Amino acid sequence: MLKPTDPGPSPNGERPVGELVHELIEEGKAYARAEFNLGKAIATAKARALALPAALLGVALVLALAAVTALALGVVLALATLIGPLGAGFGGLILFAAIAGGLGWFAIERLKREW
Repeated sequence: MLKPTDPGPSPNGERPVGELVHELIEEGKAYARAEFNLGKAIATAKARALALPAALLGVALVLALAAVTALALGVVLALATLIGPLGAGFGGLILFAAIAGGLGWFAIERLKREW
């Protein structure tokens, strides 16, 4: 069978358009891979940098919840000597529900004002 003849280099040094397009596509793919790997490396570095602070904030939140629970227990125990255990439970419920409601109302009003 006959093979197509190789036209060889053109007399004025220009390459065929198909070869140029193929080279352009390959370089574009390489550039896209490099950009993707760069973005992945940046995201990984930021995630590693945020891991410890996020864990510390989680522990701080748990400790803050424990502190609020201890405060609520202290309030209820202090009220129990004055109005009995059941009254103290309801008093503590009303007190802390009022505080939570006030904070929630303030947060919603603040959001309405900002948006």
